[in-house]
Amino acid sequence: TASTAHPSYKVAQKVLDKVLDDVPNTTLINIALPTNRNHFATAFWRDSQLSGQSFNNAVFEGNTGQHINARDTKGGDFFYRFHFNFHYIPTLWGRWIAGLCAMFMLVAIISGIITHKKIFKDFFTFRWGKGQRSWMDAHNALSVLGIPFHFMITWSGLVTLMVLYMPLTMHALPSDTDRAEVVNEMRFFMPDTKPLGVNADLLPVRRFIKEAEQMWGKGSVGRIQVVNPGDITAKVAIVLAQERNVSTTPRYLIFNGVSGDRLVVKDSSGPAATTQGVLYGLHMGKFADTAMRWLYFLVSLAGTAMVGTGLVLWTVKREKKLIGKGKSHFGFRAVECLNITTIAGLSLAMTVYFWLNRLLPLDMDQRADWEVNGFFIVWAIALVCALVHKPKRAWVELMVIAAILQALLPVLNAVTTNRGLYVSMRNGDWLFAGFDLTVLAFSALHVYIAIRIFRHRQSFK
Repeated sequence: TASTAHPSYKVAQKVLDKVLDDVPNTTLINIALPTNRNHFATAFWRDSQLSGQSFNNAVFEGNTGQHINARDTKGGDFFYRFHFNFHYIPTLWGRWIAGLCAMFMLVAIISGIITHKKIFKDFFTFRWGKGQRSWMDAHNALSVLGIPFHFMITWSGLVTLMVLYMPLTMHALPSDTDRAEVVNEMRFFMPDTKPLGVNADLLPVRRFIKEAEQMWGKGSVGRIQVVNPGDITAKVAIVLAQERNVSTTPRYLIFNGVSGDRLVVKDSSGPAATTQGVLYGLHMGKFADTAMRWLYFLVSLAGTAMVGTGLVLWTVKREKKLIGKGKSHFGFRAVECLNITTIAGLSLAMTVYFWLNRLLPLDMDQRADWEVNGFFIVWAIALVCALVHKPKRAWVELMVIAAILQALLPVLNAVTTNRGLYVSMRNGDWLFAGFDLTVLAFSALHVYIAIRIFRHRQSFK
């Protein structure tokens, strides 16, 4: 790891010095140290010179602490935030909508277990090549396979935002200080206080990290927060790396930044905060090793396939009834178009997002925003395709285009970067190689689905 040749305190000190050189009047600096999953250090700090926002951030090389001029991109953070913020919707409304959907999902999981009497028998039943019966068997098997995971991920998702969804408990507390203490039991953030204006040298961060590692073990520090550096009121917080525990309940030490005295030791929390922290940790999965992260990924794919097969089965079943009655229905057509857009269109839009990440000019204004705009534009085009074309043609076209773009994405990576598939595999860089190989596997899956839909003669026309 990065800490082998360059201990964490050296990286932290270089990042801190760089930020202080650039913004000497900052009152708050938060530094996240490199981990086995992320070999870069990141920092955000308060910057009074900024207009419209009070914080700035940057990425630093994990071995040397040197500032990295990274491309302007939202990267995977867009998908992470989109799943509970919905991007264009105001944040508060987006989270309320996500919570409402999660609650419906939780009710559906519980009621599905109760009403589905043959749940375990159907899990071991699969009839290949039997048309709709095969789809139903696949839907049942995928549903049962991921029930514990889906229940956990849905429930824990609600728990992560429980203060938002149940605000009356917080409002019942007598003061803002009490409310801040409750939040600090779940998420650590030391608010900056007004400096006194008395200059005082900040002690090297090595001293604080060494003391924390004596308590928690070597390489155990995850974050460092400095408040009022250069002032007599300076404080330094050392936070235990989240990857060391399933629970996200914070454990930290707070020091006087000038004298070095230990002011606060937070090494445990109450049962309620600990339970919330465990559920949040299970939801995020940051504790997981490589095998466990792949398990999260594969079971999540199974859940996606469960929803997809359920949507298809719903339309196929009702299509037969409508054909038998010799009439069409606006509601059915709307659901059919939304299914095509949600399944095939979303896959295509996500693939285009990765293409835009590589192809948009690096000096383009609002480059990161246009990656996201491109995602939604392509998704909207997929909806238009579903509306103007017959269902079978729309399914096949979107699947084939997505498959082609996915198959060519590793080629694009090799052309535009120095981390092509062959180079990554030769160097043992399985982060990049794994992405390219996974994209190729998805391309093959899209080709297979497109062929099956093309050959289908009964329901899709």
